[in-house]
Amino acid sequence: MIDTKSWTAANYAFMTVLDPQSTFAALAIAVAAALICAGLIVALRPLLQRYALARPNARSSHVTPTPQGGGIAVIAATAIGAALTGSFGTSFSETTILTVLAAALCLAAMGMIDDLRPIPVVPRLTLQLVVVVLLFAALPLQIRFFEVIPIALERAFLVLGLLWFINLVNFMDGLDWMTVAEMLPMTIALAVFAFLGEAPVDTLPIALALAGALLGFAPFNRPVARLFLGDVGSLPIGLLTGWCLLELASRQHFAAALLLPLYYLADATITLFRRIANGERFWDAHRTHFYQRATDNGFGVRRVVTDIFLLNFLLAGLAATSIAIRSTGIDLTMLALGALGVTIVLVRFSRMQVA
Repeated sequence: MIDTKSWTAANYAFMTVLDPQSTFAALAIAVAAALICAGLIVALRPLLQRYALARPNARSSHVTPTPQGGGIAVIAATAIGAALTGSFGTSFSETTILTVLAAALCLAAMGMIDDLRPIPVVPRLTLQLVVVVLLFAALPLQIRFFEVIPIALERAFLVLGLLWFINLVNFMDGLDWMTVAEMLPMTIALAVFAFLGEAPVDTLPIALALAGALLGFAPFNRPVARLFLGDVGSLPIGLLTGWCLLELASRQHFAAALLLPLYYLADATITLFRRIANGERFWDAHRTHFYQRATDNGFGVRRVVTDIFLLNFLLAGLAATSIAIRSTGIDLTMLALGALGVTIVLVRFSRMQVA
């Protein structure tokens, strides 16, 4: 059954937030972030070509050295775009937004160093853990997800969950347009949910600006890519989107928060446990993610990322349905449909294509 009270509240938020001026401002901010990102890439690419070449290794899907570090432009454009959202006239928590952006910039700096001179696994994870712990320490204590457990235990689970999400985004950034195909539908959905008042308003600047920045990055990363994101981009993108998903879940939209990143969660987590079960050094570079196996099985890169892109818009639609119709039964149904869609894609990627 539809929760008419919640539906009315959502429509009220839609009418009050999405007036024509605010709608134009939203589009302007996304376009500005895209243009800033593209402009920075054009300016930085000669330097990246000279100092930040990604050479093929055991994990790579490319065969020729390609500059990486496009994440510098993506994160810079996201930060600038988020700063422009004051034009909405909506009350954002500047402290919260600046704290999250500061944490993302710390991970970006760490990723930049790792791109140029790889950091060993233990120090890298330790530094990431410190950033995530400090982020949660700075967030308002009233943000709770499960009231029945102590807040210290809840925060410990959330810290580990966000740390895993940051790294799985990094693991999954191994194919041209891969991060764009995953994160663009997700950030668009998060921005729409924030517009409708179904996610905390502080997620709006991040999601909106990041979506625009990814659009600006996309032409340079399309197959065959002329530029890679690099850890300088994938790590902070993981933190920013992970934080937005936690904010969405804090409104009790647990199903939606799981559905949006469901493909990444499934591919990365299943692959991790499979490698552990096989006794492999799971922290080493590899090419055994489902999307990587798909290219080895005869799928073209464009087909792989197109399938993932369409799947993620389907997941976003299921997430929107779970939010619009507040019902445990609907949540479970949407999660089941999402899991079915992800399973179909993973199975297809696992099978050799017949010419």
